[in-house]
Amino acid sequence: MSEGAKGRRRKASEDPAAAAPAAKKRAQGRPATEVVGRDAVLAAARKQIQELPPARVTISSIAREAGVDPALVRYYFGNREKLLLAVIDEMTMEPPAENPATIDPIDALVERIRSGLRFTRSAKNMHRLMIDELAHSASPEIRARQAELNQAAVAAYARIMARDGGERLKQVDPLFLFIAIVGVFDFFVSGQPVIGNLVPEGTDPDEFERKFEAFVIDMMLNGLRKR
Repeated sequence: MSEGAKGRRRKASEDPAAAAPAAKKRAQGRPATEVVGRDAVLAAARKQIQELPPARVTISSIAREAGVDPALVRYYFGNREKLLLAVIDEMTMEPPAENPATIDPIDALVERIRSGLRFTRSAKNMHRLMIDELAHSASPEIRARQAELNQAAVAAYARIMARDGGERLKQVDPLFLFIAIVGVFDFFVSGQPVIGNLVPEGTDPDEFERKFEAFVIDMMLNGLRKR
C-alpha cells in the first residue's frame, strides 16, 4: 500500500464523519417522526374536546396527548379547524338503520332524543365549539360542513314525522323540534354548576340524569301526541 493510501486510511479512521456514508436527504411530506396513525391523532383530539373548553384544544396540546410532533397532526389534517371538524364528524356518525320503514316513529323519536343527550354529554362544550368557531370560520368549506351536520339532524326529525304521517304525532316543524331538544340538553350539560346548586344534597348524578331524560321524553311525546 502506498504512503498516500495509508495516510488517507489513517485520516478516515480518525474522523468518523469522513468514514460514515452520506445521509440520504428525506423527501418532503410525511414527518420523519411518524409512529402514530391518523386514527390515534383523532382519538387524542376527541379526548381533549370531551374534557376541555374549545380554546384550550390546540394542535400542540393534541400532539402532546398523542405523543407526536405537531407536524404530524398538520400532515394529517392541515389545520386545527379541519381536525376539530373531523372529530365532530366522527362523533355524529350513526350506523344506517337496517330498514327505516320498519322502525316505529315513536320509538325512533325516543331514540333520537336520547341520542341528543348522549352527544351533548360526550362533550359538554361541543355546541359552543360549533357556534363560536366552526360557524364563524373563515373557510367556506368548514362553514358549509358545519351547516350540513345540523341540517342532517333536522332531516332526521323530518323523516320521523313523515313516517308517522300525522297518525299519532302532530306534524310540527322539525327545525323547532331540533332547536328545542338541543337547547334543553345543552343547558342541562353545560349548566351543571348552576343545576348542582339546585338539586338536593346527596343526589346521585346518574339517577338524576336518567330522571331528567325520562322527563324530557315524556314532555316531548305528550306535547307531540295527537289528542
